Amino acid sequence: MTGIENIATPGMWAGFVAFVLVMLALDLFVFGGNKAHKVSVREAATWSGVWVTLALLFNAGLWWHLKGTVGPEIADQKALEFLSGYLIEKALSVDNVFVFLLIFAAFQVPPQYQRRVLIYGVLGAIVMRAVMILAGAWVVKEFSWVLYLFGAFLLYTGIRMLMMSEQEPDVTKNPVLRFARRHLRVADDEHGEKFTVRKNGLLYVTPLFLVLVLIEVTDLVFAVDSIPAIFAITTDPFIVFTSNLFAILGLRALYFLLADIADRFHMLKYGLAMVLAFIGSKMLIMPWYHIPVQASLAIVAVLIGASVVASLLLPPKTEK
Repeated sequence: MTGIENIATPGMWAGFVAFVLVMLALDLFVFGGNKAHKVSVREAATWSGVWVTLALLFNAGLWWHLKGTVGPEIADQKALEFLSGYLIEKALSVDNVFVFLLIFAAFQVPPQYQRRVLIYGVLGAIVMRAVMILAGAWVVKEFSWVLYLFGAFLLYTGIRMLMMSEQEPDVTKNPVLRFARRHLRVADDEHGEKFTVRKNGLLYVTPLFLVLVLIEVTDLVFAVDSIPAIFAITTDPFIVFTSNLFAILGLRALYFLLADIADRFHMLKYGLAMVLAFIGSKMLIMPWYHIPVQASLAIVAVLIGASVVASLLLPPKTEK
């Protein structure tokens, strides 16, 4: 983890937050993010391309700015850190997609209502990620040894994912869902895309609200894995924050892009598990050997790419 930490100025932070708010406002009020409709594969592919392009343009702009202010060496380092962090977060967000599919299937949420759930899920995820990243950056700065705890946790998580890769979680038995059903008035029938309704003067939450709660809890669980993972690449809060948020902003489009073909990438979970195990191992061996960012980027890309190729070449067990 070389280079200047906390490279961003207050203006850079303010500019990026303003960019995120503008993009969310455009999505909600201009491009119909708050209107119920079924997202086509073409629309999802277009938005996925837009978010990936924006992330790459941001990285290029960051490199250009840093080259002129702190020099080309640090600019190259930070650009590589962003690209590596973005790739890791983007890959790990695919795991979110698989669980989102299970949640929507378990609650039989029509496709036209899934978009609204995910847009509010993204809003909640942004707030949670921001708090967790800033808290994590402070903890790492004050107690650098916590990186080894992150490494051990990621290594354990990766091994556990490999061992339990054939098991699918039963989202209907989630303890948070059971708690919500016990303590909230839940309307049993369907109410379109509404999260709350009134009956006889009393406020009820709809099943779609419970789906939103599960989506938020799922992202919180995955953030516990993904945020420590990027700290293996850099401890710069700005790089961690921006790469994480670009991955989150593109998550909804990625979901609709993969929704109909997710089963074809059945080997991807093995690749993601190995990515977590590699990153955890990298953090644990830091006192003796530092793996360059370029090597980490290449290894992560190879692991993900190999799992995608294996998915296409090897049919799922259910098809045999």
